[in-house]
Amino acid sequence: MADKTPAPTADTTPVRDVTDDEVARFRENGWVRLPRLADPAHVALLRDRALEYLAGRSRAVTSTVDRAFGQSRDIAESDGHFRALAFDPRLGRAAVRLLHGVAGVRVQVTNLLIKEPEDGGHGATEFHQDFPWMPMDRSAMLTVWLALADVPADMGSLRFYSGSHRYGVLGRSFARDGDDQLSQHPWLKELELSPPLDLAAGDATVHHALTVHGAAANRRDTPRLSFTVTYFDADALYTGTPYRQTDGLGLAVNEPFEHPKFPVVAPARAGGER
Repeated sequence: MADKTPAPTADTTPVRDVTDDEVARFRENGWVRLPRLADPAHVALLRDRALEYLAGRSRAVTSTVDRAFGQSRDIAESDGHFRALAFDPRLGRAAVRLLHGVAGVRVQVTNLLIKEPEDGGHGATEFHQDFPWMPMDRSAMLTVWLALADVPADMGSLRFYSGSHRYGVLGRSFARDGDDQLSQHPWLKELELSPPLDLAAGDATVHHALTVHGAAANRRDTPRLSFTVTYFDADALYTGTPYRQTDGLGLAVNEPFEHPKFPVVAPARAGGER
């Protein structure tokens, strides 16, 4: 889809700051719900654009991930509206505050996600951590998961094992059948599982890359739609771990991710000043 509409600037993208209470809950639990993070009217525009992109995605099932949801990766590289949201200084500031001790953040990836109804080919998203696959030398990383349309709990909103981010790297999932985190680490069930969440368009959840999370199948008759942006510590160093997103980019091992694919997001100053 050609991007013919002028994108909003970061100053006009309607995103709110996170509160001190939301920061505290994220640090305690490894995840937090952010009601009305983005203005619903603006989100409606993003939803319409997302549907066009996702309609043209490949539906080939080449991995266990494809059984759980469809995606259109790096969407902010081709669409100015999603780019303005991902680079909004308020989101940069939020990521810096939530991660604690991080001076700045880079965008790792942006993505449009679709979970079709269960009878349309998508099932549950198994419980997993995001970080074990990553080629960064530190785990200061989080993902903002923004609902582009209302996501009732039975549509497959994310659920989280609270406090699981404190237990370090627990291993990879999606490498083979039956390798989800609960199979590998049954003790995780001793932790509190977040309640099923009903999200309105514009609501978001944020989770740490070490937080164990998953989602049930979509039991409604319409697709679940979301936009995600993942941020990581701007000072992280490249480890050289094979990873499709970074292979062949010429990144130097033990050096920062100085590459156009991983731009630094300038956080807004406190009080909304620029």
